[in-house]
Amino acid sequence: MSSIVTFLGKGGIGRTTCAIATAKKLATERKKVLLIGQDSSPAWGMALGTTPTNEPQEISANFAVMQLNSTVLLENSWEEVKQLEAQYLRSPILKQVYGQELGIIPGMDRALALNVIREYYQNNKYDVIIYDGSGGIDTLRMFGMPEILSWYFRRFRGIFAESDIVQTLSPFVQPVTSAILNTSWTPGDITENTDNPASQMLEKGTEALSQGKVIAYLVTTPNPAAVATAKYLWGSAQQIGLSVAGVLVNQGTVTESISSDFAPLDIISVPNFDGSNWQPLIDGLPTMVEGFNAPKPIEFLMAERKIKVFLPGCDKKDVKLTQYGPEITVETGDQRRNITLPPAWRGSSVAGAKFQNGYLEVTVG
Repeated sequence: MSSIVTFLGKGGIGRTTCAIATAKKLATERKKVLLIGQDSSPAWGMALGTTPTNEPQEISANFAVMQLNSTVLLENSWEEVKQLEAQYLRSPILKQVYGQELGIIPGMDRALALNVIREYYQNNKYDVIIYDGSGGIDTLRMFGMPEILSWYFRRFRGIFAESDIVQTLSPFVQPVTSAILNTSWTPGDITENTDNPASQMLEKGTEALSQGKVIAYLVTTPNPAAVATAKYLWGSAQQIGLSVAGVLVNQGTVTESISSDFAPLDIISVPNFDGSNWQPLIDGLPTMVEGFNAPKPIEFLMAERKIKVFLPGCDKKDVKLTQYGPEITVETGDQRRNITLPPAWRGSSVAGAKFQNGYLEVTVG
């Protein structure tokens, strides 16, 4: 199965340069690499010395690149939706709406990009997929999308099942779907079925994060604003379960302060890129993908009835904790994570919580 690597940090500090150098490094190590760029401007292709397209093209041995075009991706996805509709409905209603008419609304380009990454991740054609996105909170929201959508499906499926309207209409679900669709559903298929392709897709996306198949590197300079942004993104990455493998310090050296801020991560000072010779930067990069030692985003200490959530870059005042039934919600900044209690703890409530040394420690009574 492929590994996915991305880079997080403030704009203008060399994230794209690090992404390209990483792709080149891994390709020379005989790993098949696909570099995916979200930047649609000509600058991205100029940095690569080529004109990338919306399809992978090999530019050197083991090294392919593609530059995402959201409008083309939307057209292709829309055609798939219309085909599905035609398959299940006797009188399709979307056939008169064409993908070429559709515009990109905020957030849609990230969802389309995630779908592309998912497809290449699952087909195992490449050993490593490197995603060069915006490197900010929207990149984290993109990778956290499977878990968030899974939560929405689970939460609202339960509410839907208990609603009066479902109880009233449930006798009619089977005959109506038989008459209108080329299938026959029962109320249980709608409110309880978790074996459908959408649910399975979301589960696989969540598993990829939790199993460390998706990793990120923080990129910063010694500039205080860049360091603060990297620390914030580190904590936010933990909230979606994304493993941060290390820190790349560009345009400067690793200071004592930076070492303290990002402990216990591996911190590497990378050489400046002169705009033409990639080799010094490639040689200065750490071993990627394998062998990193990152703190786990979350740990369940069953014997102690405790949950440890790693939230680096956060202070006690930044953390808000609430509980709704079997789920605990941890909020930091504008990020939230829902933690489902293990079956052995169901029915229990939060008995206490403390925040120290970058960890939120929750005790369940």
